[in-house]
Amino acid sequence: MKREKYRQTVWAGGHAICCEWVRAKSSKKPTLIFLHEGLGSIGQWRDLPAALGNISGCDVLVFDRFGHGSSAHLPPPYLRPLKYFQLEAENTIPDLLDKFNITEAILVGHSDGATIAILASTLGDNRIRAVIAEAGHWFVEDKTLASVRELLHQWSNSDLRKRLKKYHGDNVEGMFFGWANLWLDPSFAAFDVRPKLETVSCPVLAIQGSDDRYGTLDQLQALTAISGYLDTYSLHSCGHRPHIEARENYIKLVEKFLTHHLQS
Repeated sequence: MKREKYRQTVWAGGHAICCEWVRAKSSKKPTLIFLHEGLGSIGQWRDLPAALGNISGCDVLVFDRFGHGSSAHLPPPYLRPLKYFQLEAENTIPDLLDKFNITEAILVGHSDGATIAILASTLGDNRIRAVIAEAGHWFVEDKTLASVRELLHQWSNSDLRKRLKKYHGDNVEGMFFGWANLWLDPSFAAFDVRPKLETVSCPVLAIQGSDDRYGTLDQLQALTAISGYLDTYSLHSCGHRPHIEARENYIKLVEKFLTHHLQS
């Protein structure tokens, strides 16, 4: 399927946000909106947005959050508010829906992006038709914090900065330390989405690798508090990025979910 691909910058959530569209000529289906991981960007999704767009026939919107990729800089001292995920859900997502006049959306989130997607689905916005949540965080675990500390060590003792700079350019320090500082802030230990899960207002597909270094399968289990439609899958011998590490299985699960809910 031939698709048009282009970028534009819009004002959303109080900041200049870089967006990339992958569009079919005349799709009347919901728009797939991709929300990247804590160290992620548009480019780090690779070809997944286009692949899922082709499978589903949906238009695709991918964006860099504030401080990531080609979006506006997060200034020193690189501190995110403790309610960062909630604020993204409350402000940036609705702003993007408004800016682009999107009346139906399916949120496709990975890691921190999955957390934001689920939070957005608790706010009663009926434009959000469904959520695909991969390796999301619903509460803080010691395993998560240990992995964040390990990446802090790698920042100074490996080529991690160089690898991330490829995608984030001059945003690389703000992106990395904004992420690490938030997770390691002692006050952030109280972060817990679980009380809100009962208010998720749309179908959810949740996927997590059994060997996810950033969270245990207790994260996946927590989602059973969702009262509506929920599919959960644990992928054996898979880490934090099922869409890369178990791509074939991931795409099959997403295709099945989208086929069902695009027809309903």
